[in-house]
Amino acid sequence: MTVLYGTHVVLRPSTAEDVPALAAIRATPQVRARWRGGDDLAAETAADLADPDTHCLTVESGDRIVGMIQWYAEEEPDYRHAGIDLFLDPAVHGRGLGTDAVRTLAAHLVDDHGYHRLIIDPAADNAPAIRCYTKVGFRPVGVMRQYERGEDGTWHDGLLMDLLAAELVR
Repeated sequence: MTVLYGTHVVLRPSTAEDVPALAAIRATPQVRARWRGGDDLAAETAADLADPDTHCLTVESGDRIVGMIQWYAEEEPDYRHAGIDLFLDPAVHGRGLGTDAVRTLAAHLVDDHGYHRLIIDPAADNAPAIRCYTKVGFRPVGVMRQYERGEDGTWHDGLLMDLLAAELVR
């Protein structure tokens, strides 16, 4: 698989050796509140890596694992597109690493895989994530009401955003 180089991050295929570090990041309160997970985050992270329909890339900055970005595809020709999900260690939030990771992966999906449309679906109240994705060129499409269940058991809205290839801010 391909290693992708951004301005500040390296995106490389995730391996079993990455699971402890990725699970530890997922366990932080800030990430856990946004990234679904049960009691065994290491097992869930390993399952993500084993999912044949999901491409998981470990995000590194300065030779340190700082998160994971993954993508999946809808290959039905009349609806072909790719979707992206991301989580980063809260210790590196606000440094532009998320924007760099999303931009790097988006360019790869457009340039190397030929996707004309990408989607991402942050929580509707996750303003930092929405700002990050907007910097790359994603635009709000609409609110998905009661889209996901939070850890508190209540339903929360999601924001569907998309990006057309020509709108990618490089």
